[in-house]
Parts: sequence; structure tokens; C-alpha cells
Amino acid sequence: MVIKLFHRHSLLACVCLLVIAVALCMAVNFSGGTQPAQTSIPETISSEGPSQAEEPPASSSVQQESPVVTAPAATEEMRAVWVPYMSLDMSKEEDRSEAAFQKKFDAIIAGSKAVGMNALIVHVRPFGDALYPSELYPWSHIVGGTQGVNPGYDPLAYMVKATHDAGMEFHAWINPMRVQLGDTPSILAQTNAYNLWKEDAAKAGWIVQTDTGKYFNPAYKEVRKLVADGAKEIAENYDVDGIQFDDYFYPTEDASFDQAAYSEYTQSAARNGTPLNLQEWRRANVNALVQLTYSEIKSVKPEVQFGISPQANVENDLKIGADVNAWCSVRGYVDYICPQLYVNFENPTLPFNVAADQWKQMVKDDNIKLYFGLAAYKAGSDADDGTWKKSNNILAQQVSLGRQTDCDGFMFYSWEYLNADQTKEEIQNVIKQLNG
Repeated sequence: MVIKLFHRHSLLACVCLLVIAVALCMAVNFSGGTQPAQTSIPETISSEGPSQAEEPPASSSVQQESPVVTAPAATEEMRAVWVPYMSLDMSKEEDRSEAAFQKKFDAIIAGSKAVGMNALIVHVRPFGDALYPSELYPWSHIVGGTQGVNPGYDPLAYMVKATHDAGMEFHAWINPMRVQLGDTPSILAQTNAYNLWKEDAAKAGWIVQTDTGKYFNPAYKEVRKLVADGAKEIAENYDVDGIQFDDYFYPTEDASFDQAAYSEYTQSAARNGTPLNLQEWRRANVNALVQLTYSEIKSVKPEVQFGISPQANVENDLKIGADVNAWCSVRGYVDYICPQLYVNFENPTLPFNVAADQWKQMVKDDNIKLYFGLAAYKAGSDADDGTWKKSNNILAQQVSLGRQTDCDGFMFYSWEYLNADQTKEEIQNVIKQLNG
């Protein structure tokens, strides 16, 4: 039909086809929100040698290999509290039974509900280990007393069920990089990745020892896969509402941390273009980890939210490999971002109101939720030159400003400070504000 039309009315046909093409382009361009860039993250270092990527892209780009799935919108304001591993620690208890653990966790639920919380962010992988039976990580010393020791029950299964029975969301909190901090845990199980990899020359550098501890090195795709597979394992086996990374990525800005891996990368990249600088390269490695984790979670349970809780100071985030600008603006990284705004209005470097506005402006995709992390632990303390003692309603003012900023809710650090003498007045006032 088109051929006949050109024979008869060639000029008219050209005009009509041009109009149709323009209309179709407009329909495509305005049909939806931001999509991930279709350029690949540089494959940095693997046991098979450096990547032969021809053109290293900017660290904010992401290769999206699977359809983007966005978590359902929350039906109410998020009011969550972080439950760190210290609050769950059974290692020093005389009674480390299942009943004792359940009693401890039941108290956390009751105390959190009493102050109006509707979600718990619970530490389930603090040191390359697990508070649940895992095919990838050894049992945590937090529940077994010694890393690798089976406590004889499934703490995570109970925590998820008990939290849901109380009408609250449960988010599994993962530390993606840390294997050991100082001498905690004092013993690493034989099945800990450090012990499995340390004698293998092909895996040298996969875990790095520093002055502060041992850390996974995200420069290697095998390391990134282990972390992402661990998140997938949780989503697949437990009815969690979310999985969250905390703010620990690269533990240092020191170039010696991953010198060998970066040297291999630059030698390879130089043959095909201009290598990324160290900070850009590290951000690309973490971006690859974050995107892979997101994809792995969504592959088994699209409804599970994946979030990250970075530091408040964006400049500091970028220095440790956390490309927060990309995470806030491009789908395929996170469902929510929760900056730790652990500052008050008098902070000389980053006042709370300035930080809140900065993060609000950074979140450019409507499908990404923005929560504010608030420092309950600083309330009533001498922190920040005593400025937290000048008022007993700082947290309440922060909630008020957060609502004016149109954030999606709040997460408080931490459980221990919701019911402490130090924070009593502040918490009472923040409850009034939350319920006002």
C-alpha cells in the first residue's frame, strides 16, 4: 500500500509519514520515567584477568539487563527503627536458647510499637556471616556464641514472623563489605570467605586486611556476586519486606587498599581508552554491586524493597565509592534511599535543613522513596559540642521539616535509644509530632 501511495501521491505521502514518525517519537519519549543508561559498567578485575572493555564509561552509568521492577508504594509514612547486631547479641548470655532469643526480640518489638514505629530494620549479616541458615555465609557469633556454630534454630524466621504478627514491616539489614572489625568476631569460621580464599593465589585481594579489620573488595566480580547472592538468598527464603545496605562501602580512601586490582584495571583500560581515576573506578565497582543486588532480589521477589542508608555528607559518600547521585536518579539501583542525617540545625558543616533539602533535590525519580535517618542516639547527649542539649524537641523539629520537605518517612538509630533515660524527653516529643 505504501508503494502504491508513493506512485500516486509521493509528496503527500512523505508529509504524512513524517507526521506519523514525529508523533510516534513523541509518544515514546513521553511514555514513562527515567530508564537506566544502556552503557556497561566496566568489568574491573576477575580471576580470569582484567576486562577488555573498549570504552570505560562514567561511574554513574548502569547496564540494565532485566526489566525494572519497582516496589509497591507505601500506604503510610515510614516510621522505622534500626536494630543493630549489638541489640541481638546472645554471645555473652548464659542462656543462648531459642526461647531467650525470642524473649529478647519480643521486647524490641513491644518497645518499638510503644513509640509508634511501624517497621524494624534488623541487622542479619554484620560480619560476612548470617543470623539464619545460609548456604553462603557461616552462622554469626551473635546467636551461636562463636562464628560458625549453629544455634539450633532459625532466628530470622522467628523475627520476620513475630514482626509481621505485630503489624510491622521487616527489613533485613546487611553490611555488604565488613568481614571483621578489629577482633570482632574474635574467631572466623573455617567456612568464612576469608578462610576459604586466603590460601588461593587466584583469589588474592578478594578480601583486604587493613588497620581496622578485614573487608570484601568489590573490585572483583566474584566478590560482588557473593554479596548479591546473599541478598537473593534472604529474599528467596524469607518473607522480608525489604533488604538494606548500610553506609559501609570502601573502608578507606587509601590507594593501597586495592592497589593491585586498580593497577591491572588501568593497564587494560589504557589500551582501549582513558582509564577512570581511582574514585570513579571504585564508584563503578560499587554501582555494579548495587545494580546486581537489586536485580538478584527482583529476580525472585519483585515486591521486596531494596534500599541503602548512606552517610549524610554527599562528598564523603563519593569518596568511599557510594555514587548516591546515580542511585537517587536512575531506576535499577534502589527502591529507597535513607541518608543518615545525624546532624542538628546548628551543625557548622552540614545543618540538618541544608542536608534535607539537598537530598530531596537529588531524588529525581518518583519511584524512589526518600526516608530521613534521624540520630535518636544523639538526643540529650553531649554530641556535637553539646548542641543536642539546647532543646528537647530537635528530633520533633526534624520530623516536621521532613514532612514539609515531602520525604516519605523516617528511620531512627537505634532501638536502644527509643527507651533510654538520656533520650526520654526527646522521644516523647517526637512521638507527639509523629502522631500530630
